[in-house]
Amino acid sequence: MTDTLPPLGALSAFALVAETGSLTAAARALNVTQPAISRRLRELEAALGVALVQRGANSLRLTEAGTRYAATLSEAFGLMRRATAELSAAPGPFRVRAYTTWARHWLIPRLARFRAAHPGREIEVVASTAPVDFGREAVDAAIRSGPSDTPPAPGAIRLQALHVAPFAARGKVGGSLLGSRVRPDDWARWCAATGNPPPATPPLLFESTTLAIQAAIEGLGAVICPPEFVEGDLRARRLRPLPGGAVAMEEHYWLLLPPGPVAPMARAFSAWLLTEAGA
Repeated sequence: MTDTLPPLGALSAFALVAETGSLTAAARALNVTQPAISRRLRELEAALGVALVQRGANSLRLTEAGTRYAATLSEAFGLMRRATAELSAAPGPFRVRAYTTWARHWLIPRLARFRAAHPGREIEVVASTAPVDFGREAVDAAIRSGPSDTPPAPGAIRLQALHVAPFAARGKVGGSLLGSRVRPDDWARWCAATGNPPPATPPLLFESTTLAIQAAIEGLGAVICPPEFVEGDLRARRLRPLPGGAVAMEEHYWLLLPPGPVAPMARAFSAWLLTEAGA
């Protein structure tokens, strides 16, 4: 059978040009000259019979076909990097990327149970609100929120419905409405769902819901957040629920895994998360 795959060097050059948007940067990464990168691009286009880049006097951009091909190559090179890393006799930690507050208040308090069931493999939690790129980042699983009926990525696994409710410190009356910049509209959506008038003044927004919860504990006002994030604070009587209760946001938390075959550790983590979310 004839192998129709273009030379790996040409593929690597094009993938780097697509990633960096620069012939110079791609040449530096591969430790070759810029003309060598240009030559590899022309060889790849000739082999495929398709124009992948549009060249200007001082610019270079991908064609529509080049954009599609670059996305596929990014995924393919990501798979190769992960496969190479898995050949190591001592695998690194299983890296989970999640929102700061979800990780702090939901995931980390439960991780001891997962580690007890899977000893010998460390779990590393990375906090970020940015979209994950499995092709470029060393991440084994990611948690994202999104509409309940629209997965944020192909193959995403729906974990738990997202509800929000208001809470305030015991004995404290008044103060600001508190929230996070990640979810700036939660107060308005909660008011609309419960029949309350919309906020008279914009809520005071923090970088994360964790900070907004702490501000509420300190008596700065009332925070809007998922009830599971303040379970410990309610038990410790640092916070109290306010009238109105929890409102469904028509959103879910979703588990995202790298494309391709699911690794055994990822499969175990996924099953465990679904069990915890159901509980």
